[in-house]
Amino acid sequence: MPSRSSHAVRVAVLADSDTRWKWGALTARRIVPEERDIELSGFLLRGRATPTARQLAEVGADADALREMTGTGFLHALSDEEPYDIVVLALVGGAVQAMLHGLAALGLAKRPVIVTGYVGVVYEKLSDGLLLRHGADVVLANSRHDAARFRAVYEGVGADASSVTEAALPFLGGERYRPEEDRDTVVFAAQPSVPVSRADRAYVLRRLIEHARLHPRREVLLKLRSQVGEQTTHIEEFPYQKLAEKVPGGLPPNFKLVYGNMGEVLDRTDLLVTVSSTAALESLHRRIPTAILTDLGIREPLGNHHFIGSGCLASWDQLDGGNRPKADAVWADRQGVAADGSYASAFDQARKRVAGLLDLHDEGELPAISPYYTTTTAPGYLPGLLARYHLAPDGTPSSARAASNGSSGVRRVVREAVRGAARGAYRHGVQRVAPVIRRMGEL
Repeated sequence: MPSRSSHAVRVAVLADSDTRWKWGALTARRIVPEERDIELSGFLLRGRATPTARQLAEVGADADALREMTGTGFLHALSDEEPYDIVVLALVGGAVQAMLHGLAALGLAKRPVIVTGYVGVVYEKLSDGLLLRHGADVVLANSRHDAARFRAVYEGVGADASSVTEAALPFLGGERYRPEEDRDTVVFAAQPSVPVSRADRAYVLRRLIEHARLHPRREVLLKLRSQVGEQTTHIEEFPYQKLAEKVPGGLPPNFKLVYGNMGEVLDRTDLLVTVSSTAALESLHRRIPTAILTDLGIREPLGNHHFIGSGCLASWDQLDGGNRPKADAVWADRQGVAADGSYASAFDQARKRVAGLLDLHDEGELPAISPYYTTTTAPGYLPGLLARYHLAPDGTPSSARAASNGSSGVRRVVREAVRGAARGAYRHGVQRVAPVIRRMGEL
C-alpha cells in the first residue's frame, strides 16, 4: 500500500450555495495536512440556491473539477468513481444528515473522512443544526465560543462530542487596516434575509443614503451579495437594487452599489457597517472599525444579538455623528476573529485530527458512520427528512429514484432537460410569484 506521503489527498466538496461553496472549498485546503498535495473536486447540489457562474467566480474559491448534481447523484459518484479520502459537506443541516445516512448505506470498504461545519455566525437553530450534523468525523467550530457550545449540545443529549474541532472561518485574511489620508470609505454589507421586511430594508437603505448626503466627501458603498434573480443561502424577497431604483431624487454621486469579492472591498474600507453579516468578522480580523446596527433593535431574528459584548453595537445616528466603534479584544479572541495574529495556527487542531483520521482511512479502520438521528431515536422525523433527498429510511436511494437512475441515455437526457425547466420554474415561483402573493395578502 502506498504511504500517505506518496499521493495527493483526494477531496470532494458538496455545496448547495455560493457561500457554502466558498466555505467548503477553502476549508478543504486548510484542513489537509500541509505537507500533502490536494486534488479537489467540487459538486454543486442541484436546488434553489445552486450558484451561477458569476457567483462562483466572485467567491474566489476554485477546484480541479466542478459539476452540478443531485444528492443521490453525488452518492453514486462516491460509489462509482476513484475513492475519495475526504468529503466536505458544505450544506444545510438537513442535507448533511441525508448525505451521512446515504454514505453509511453505501457500505464502502474504505469510506472517506467526513467533515462539515458552519459558514458563519451561528445565531439560530443551534441544537437543530448541530444534531443534523452529528455523525460526521469532524464538525468544525469557527471559534472557541462555538466549540464549547457545540460540545455542550452533543453531551447534553448523550451523543459523542469528539467530532467537535475548534478552527476558524477559512476566508479570514488580508492586510491589517491602515487609514489612508485621501480615503474615507464606508461600506454597508448587505444580507439577503436580514432584515426581512420591505419596510426595514427600505429604512436601512434610506439611512445609508442619508449618511452619504450628510458626508458628501465620503465614499459610501452598498456591498451586495447577489444580482437580482440570483439566489444565495437565503431567499431575498426585497433586493436593495430594486429599492434603490425608487429612491426619490435618485442616489447621491458618492453612493454606489458594488459587487465582487468581500476581501477586495475590505481592502479600501474605513468603516464596515452591517446588521449581522459574517463580513463583520472579516472586518474585525483586519481591525477595520466595524459597526453592528441597533436601529431595528438587538434581536435574535436579526442575529445582531451575537455581537453583544463586542463593543461594535451602534446606531445610524451615532455613525452620522462620527462615532467609530472599537472592538473588545477579549470578545474578538473568543469569537475566533484572531486579530492578534494567531490565525496562522487556527487550523492546526483540525489538520492534526484529519491527519489521524486519514491514517485510519488508509487502513480501512474508520468506524461506522453513527448519526444521533436514527429510526430509533427520531422515527417520526428522520424518514421524512431523508425522503426530501430521495432516500429511503435506511439511507438507500428510494425505489423510484433508483429506477430512474437505470433508465436509458435518451430518457436521461430528456429527464435532465425537464428537470432543468422545472428548476427554472421553481426559482421563478420562489423569487417572483411568492413575494407578490405574500404582499397581496398583507393588503
